[in-house]
Amino acid sequence: MDDLLKLLENDARLSPDALALMLNKEVGDIRKMIDDYEKQGVILGYRTEIDWDKTNREYVSAMIELKITPQRDRGFDHIAEKIYNYPEVESLFLMSGGFDLAIFIKGKTMKEVAFFVAQKLSTIEDVVSTSTHFILRKYKDNNVIYGAVPVDERGNEF
Repeated sequence: MDDLLKLLENDARLSPDALALMLNKEVGDIRKMIDDYEKQGVILGYRTEIDWDKTNREYVSAMIELKITPQRDRGFDHIAEKIYNYPEVESLFLMSGGFDLAIFIKGKTMKEVAFFVAQKLSTIEDVVSTSTHFILRKYKDNNVIYGAVPVDERGNEF
């Protein structure tokens, strides 16, 4: 049921009672659907979006592009598995265009990110080249707008 998944994607805090009311379903049916989605791997987890720039936590985010030579009979999957098992890797995508993989990581410093690229990624067999881009500011991520000024219904800033 796409409607249930969309509601949970936008707000994972919605209770089965609230979801049942919103979707005109029985609470037991909603609980069963959520349980089934979790067992099937459709729902992979629940998370909270945090604007870390508003905290004391210091970190650096980067997107790293990799050009690789796919392996015979395994394509990109074998190399992707090596990469996504590094704890630094938050996201990994197979891409079209000039690079094959896009990796998103966080580190404590630019030097730590550079070390990860030089010592871990670049040394993987079949990695042809890398390109590292440091993220300077988030404006929108996972459909959440960062640092937006609240506006009331009349269009006035608070």
